[in-house]
Amino acid sequence: MHRTQFLLVALFVLLGLLAWSGWHPYDRGTWLMEVLPIFIVVPVLIASYTRFPLTQLLYICIFVHAVILLVGGAYTYARVPFGFQIAEALGLHRNPYDKIGHFAQGFVPALAAREILLRGGYVRAGKMLSFLVTCVVLAISASYELIEWAAAVAFGQGADEFLGTQGDPWDTQSDMLFALIGAVVAQALLARTQDRQINRLQNAA
Repeated sequence: MHRTQFLLVALFVLLGLLAWSGWHPYDRGTWLMEVLPIFIVVPVLIASYTRFPLTQLLYICIFVHAVILLVGGAYTYARVPFGFQIAEALGLHRNPYDKIGHFAQGFVPALAAREILLRGGYVRAGKMLSFLVTCVVLAISASYELIEWAAAVAFGQGADEFLGTQGDPWDTQSDMLFALIGAVVAQALLARTQDRQINRLQNAA
């Protein structure tokens, strides 16, 4: 399947999932805050497709991350059924689905930052690239935690579903840790694949 066709199919699937997620979410306000990044990123990707198309690897990862957000928005992260299944299988005392979300919050932005830095010629592949990508991910993760803090201050108890701490006093720190792990794993597993796809894009251009 041609990449454009693949992306169109992915877009229609994503729109269908968006409709499902927003039909009867557990909490409408929480749903909106959780899926807001999709409403921002997807139009940007569509607008930039002709001028700055991304690698197919990155598009796929963004799609998967969007699905994670949509599921979390529909149920709230603390109530996702799949998370309860994981908790039961691993003997955990809390629903860990939010950690999947924060892992993706490190995994996908790491690949996005890496691609932009490489293709823009801002830095060459190597240790400095890995360091800068990891710093970008941690900055994004910290910014998201500040947004959660601002929501808690603004909405009080009404922000509990969005925060999803589930009584964990170290939730903020563990969220950032999972984002860091996601960034490291993404670079370790997919850097070479991404490099090959970047080279194909540049050669085609």
